[in-house]
Amino acid sequence: MNYCAHCGSKKLRRSIPEGDNRLRYVCLDCTTIHYENPNMVVGCLPVYQGKILLAKRSIEPRKGFWNLPCGFLENGETVQEGALREVLEETGVSVTLKHLHTIYNLPHAQQVYLIFLAEMEDVNFHPTSESEDVALFAPEDIPWKDMAFSSSAFAINKYLEAPDDRKTHFGTFYKKTD
Repeated sequence: MNYCAHCGSKKLRRSIPEGDNRLRYVCLDCTTIHYENPNMVVGCLPVYQGKILLAKRSIEPRKGFWNLPCGFLENGETVQEGALREVLEETGVSVTLKHLHTIYNLPHAQQVYLIFLAEMEDVNFHPTSESEDVALFAPEDIPWKDMAFSSSAFAINKYLEAPDDRKTHFGTFYKKTD
C-alpha cells in the first residue's frame, strides 16, 4: 500500500492496532486502519445431460487452460448473481443454480471460491472475450492435465465422486489449501 485511501497520505505504517491481533496498514496522518481481506471468487459447475461445461481461458492467468466459469465477485452483487454473471460472461449460456457445491479456500492467494452446481437452460454456449473455446465434457473426457486451477478440479472431482442420487441434492464440500 503506497498511500491512504481515506486521506491520500503517504505516511503509512504496518502495525497491530490496539485491540487487534494482526498487522494492518495504519495511516499516521488520519489514523485510518486499512483492512486487507480475501477476494471472493464465484462460479458454477454447469451440467447438461451428465456432461460438464468448461471454458478454455483466453486471458491470463493460465491462458489456454480449461476451467469452470468463475471470477471475482463484484461490489453490489450477491454470490448467486456473480456466479450467474460469470457463466454468461465466459460461456454465453444461462444456467439455473441448484445449490452451493464447493467452498475452496486459498489463504496463500487471499481467495475463497464459492462454486454452485448449475443446470444449463440451453446448449447455446460459445466462446467469449474471456474464453477461446467452450465445450461439454463427459466425465471420462475431462482434460485433467490442462485444468487451469485446482479449485475447478476439486469441484469436478467432488461432483463425480457423488452417487448419482446425490448429484442434485445439497452437498457442500470444503477444502483449505496451504
